[in-house]
Amino acid sequence: MEEKAYHQSLHDEQVLSANSVQPDSLSTHPLHLSPGYKSTILRSPTRPLILVPDQMKNLRFPVFGESCIGPLDNDLTKNARRNGEPIGERIKIAGQVLDASGRPLPNVLVEIWQANAAGRYIHKAEIHDAPLDPNFLGAGRLLTDADGRYSFYTIKPGAYPWGNHYNAWRPNHIHFSVIGHHLDQRLVTQMYFPGDPLFAYDPIFQSVPNHARELLIAQFSMDWTEPEFALAYEFNIVLNGRNQTPFES
Repeated sequence: MEEKAYHQSLHDEQVLSANSVQPDSLSTHPLHLSPGYKSTILRSPTRPLILVPDQMKNLRFPVFGESCIGPLDNDLTKNARRNGEPIGERIKIAGQVLDASGRPLPNVLVEIWQANAAGRYIHKAEIHDAPLDPNFLGAGRLLTDADGRYSFYTIKPGAYPWGNHYNAWRPNHIHFSVIGHHLDQRLVTQMYFPGDPLFAYDPIFQSVPNHARELLIAQFSMDWTEPEFALAYEFNIVLNGRNQTPFES
């Protein structure tokens, strides 16, 4: 009994340490340790994080030039074509990258990756037996323009099983990686689609504080929808501050 109590006490201490590094109660980010999302049990920190000195937050990241971006890198419907069009619903994802004060951030590197329309990734560790699409890689990148805007063409991703628990399925989503100009402008997150019935069953989405979940859901835009071609969704990204887009758990 004493050994069991010791291990329980150690576990409780780890939980406290992992979650005590979170910002105040207004934080938009999920707790580092969210037991419903099983992977966090092993990878969440067990000690308080090391604070970054304020003077380091002014350090500039490497500058990404246009030379590192290909002409089709932001069009996932074309950048991996072999013998035809990719299968699935064409969509457009667009928005702005902003700082804590709402100012647009130009020349920010935005990268995305996603499953195909059948819910399958091109990855050697993929567990879903859905078909691959020979004309769809599921990855793209770009630099934001002078107004901090970005725009991707892609295929709407499918839901997929992920083995976290019995009958576990991920909602349709697209992963985003964003690298801004300073040390505190680094973000990895996920974008979801409005009205997904799997929100209520997904531990990753549920790990995000309730008041911040809408920040991860793109908004349908008829104004940006392209006739006879693609529906459009708006997804704005805030890199720091109280309204920062939530980090991926």
